[in-house]
Amino acid sequence: MPSSPGVPALEPFGTTIFATMSALAAEHGAINLGQGFPDTDGPREVLDAAVAAIRSGLNQYPPGPGVPALLAAVAEHQSRFYGLAVDPSREVLVTVGATEAIAATVLALVRPGDEVVTFEPYYDSYAATIALAGGVRRTSVLRFPDFAVDEESLRAAFSPRTRVVLLNTPHNPTGKVFTRAELELVCALAREHDAWVVTDEVYEHLTFDGAEHVPVATLTGMWERTLTISSAGKTFSTTGWKVGWVSGPAQAVAAVRAVKQFLTYVGSGPFQHAVATGLGLGDAVYAGLASSLSAKRDRLVSGLRAAGMEVSVPRGTYFVIADAAPLGATDAVSFCHELPVQAGVVGVPVSVFHDDPDAARTLVRFAFCKEDAVLDEACRRLGALAR
Repeated sequence: MPSSPGVPALEPFGTTIFATMSALAAEHGAINLGQGFPDTDGPREVLDAAVAAIRSGLNQYPPGPGVPALLAAVAEHQSRFYGLAVDPSREVLVTVGATEAIAATVLALVRPGDEVVTFEPYYDSYAATIALAGGVRRTSVLRFPDFAVDEESLRAAFSPRTRVVLLNTPHNPTGKVFTRAELELVCALAREHDAWVVTDEVYEHLTFDGAEHVPVATLTGMWERTLTISSAGKTFSTTGWKVGWVSGPAQAVAAVRAVKQFLTYVGSGPFQHAVATGLGLGDAVYAGLASSLSAKRDRLVSGLRAAGMEVSVPRGTYFVIADAAPLGATDAVSFCHELPVQAGVVGVPVSVFHDDPDAARTLVRFAFCKEDAVLDEACRRLGALAR
């Protein structure tokens, strides 16, 4: 009999928390504020462009690097918003969502035994991908409620074996937008240790209260050692389309493409054309998307506070983190498993995104990218639980 199937590097990870909590939401008919997907569609121009692409026969394999229209649109986007000059033919690669971009980039850069510095809490695919590459994860903790970078902790995470810094800003799950000073510190350490910076910027257009998103590639001396990842899913509320991209120095992008071709080869053909349309939309569209989310954030923050929780007000993303300790919670994992039954609401325990679960023992992440009526009902249910 053959040995048991499975990937040893992934044995510690099991089923993702998002699948687990979404299953609980379905089982109990609960409002799912756990998984970060909107319940409304994005801009009509983008949706219509997808339909037009499908009807015009653009349904076969697209070119390996991505359709030319999208490559050009990504390059123009980087120039328009950040002043970066990007060659669409050599310095951009389209991927099947940002998740594939992260995986292909880490697999391209990290060799067994190399160390990867990242912040915790971290998006769960980071840890799994580092493990698949044979890398060693080194972390610095961002702590509730302000999630500021701890310089001493960050410096201690670097070593002569540091190969990559994997950074997410605006940051999931905390909603933190890294300041320019914090990013300058990260970059100085990366240069000191001759490390690559892989920066996940999928929430780049979803910032609030005047928070400035600073792309790492725009900082002095960083273009040459930075690979920037983004996607259409969060910006245009089209998470199911799975259209992402990587941009950076041509040699590094070629290395990522060499890995990506053996993962999915290509994908999302007609949707690539639609995303190219989306990236060219006017500034008012982008501002409107962020403004709408900011109002939803305020709605949920007010409801969580009314329910008795302490809240860290996010300056970006889809998510808000609340401390359930004032409600008597001592462990967020247990609390989140009971919440669908007790209140008909689903959240995600932040401790599952940590190497040190004690750093977030009673913290819960809730998504606010939902219709106002859904958020209001969730707040009503949580308020009843508190009472």
